[in-house]
Amino acid sequence: MNVLFVYYIASGGMDTLNRQRCLALRRHGIYGHCLYYKWGSGLQNVSDIPTFVTIDDLEIKMIIDQGHYDAVIVTTDYYSLLRFRSLGYNGKMILEIQGLGSKDTARIELLNAQQYVHAFGNGLLNPNTPHITALFHELFAHTPKFFYNNCFDSSRFHYHVWPKHPCRIMAWMGRIEENKNWREFLHIGSHLIRNYDPDLVLWMFEDANLARPEDKQAFHELVQQLELGKHLQLFSNVPHAEMENFLSIIGDSGGLLCSTSIVEGQPYSILEAMSCRCPVLTTNSDGVTNSIYHNETGKYYALGDINHAVDEAVDLMGNTPLREYIRSTAVHHVQTYFNPDLYCVQFINMLNSL
Repeated sequence: MNVLFVYYIASGGMDTLNRQRCLALRRHGIYGHCLYYKWGSGLQNVSDIPTFVTIDDLEIKMIIDQGHYDAVIVTTDYYSLLRFRSLGYNGKMILEIQGLGSKDTARIELLNAQQYVHAFGNGLLNPNTPHITALFHELFAHTPKFFYNNCFDSSRFHYHVWPKHPCRIMAWMGRIEENKNWREFLHIGSHLIRNYDPDLVLWMFEDANLARPEDKQAFHELVQQLELGKHLQLFSNVPHAEMENFLSIIGDSGGLLCSTSIVEGQPYSILEAMSCRCPVLTTNSDGVTNSIYHNETGKYYALGDINHAVDEAVDLMGNTPLREYIRSTAVHHVQTYFNPDLYCVQFINMLNSL
């Protein structure tokens, strides 16, 4: 059985998800291919998964005809349901939502998606993101809906022992844009440096190709205003295979990953950190609720409350028994509830039910 996964750009969490699920499904006799409309930094993560990059309809039709796909899973781009039907594809088509920005934006987008799903789609898929789940039930009452966690292969991406970094590290991963809420991370870091640990180091992992010039300018202005230059190190487009080493180093430094997002689907950055024993402090950005349980697998702070974030960060860095409990529990949680074989069983059940 062949399946095609379609997304706008080969970058970030979607690149990770598609690679991981294609490798997992292969063990169950399902062969996943990937189609992206634009080049992205994720293409540096070499694999043997058949991957296409094109927006040309003739090329896409050739891919469809030669691939003999039993199902096509389109992430976010609901217009592609019409595109693929117009190009002659008659198999099952599923619209997958991994994240649509703010809750208001998600509602608007899914309202726009209704006509395409009803006319051309066969089902909807989402990794248990609460606000998307609610919108699916409200707006697509008669469309088959499937909800299960994304897969994460902790046997391939996990903790490694490295020499201990001389300073604590607080890290952040994402795009320099509003929903990722990078300003809040810089303010949290500034407070921690001034009031808790003057040697704290801030590592920010981003994709510089995806940042708008005005956002880059605003970022550098705030870094200068908060006098964070000597504490901050930026990393752009780190190959995915190397991130397990960075996250292991961050965890062993006594530091943490701080996720400041306003709304998320099911962010891979958090699962990656958990698998590498790097404790996580995060906003309750909705899609993280299946991975982070407060003081069990990580910590929450209230979005916009810098003092609360600082207090929780200090507890996570300084309360050694709690910290070690969270690190161990997080690893077990990822291995159990995001297991690739569990994902494959649920994915196969979805296809069979359609």
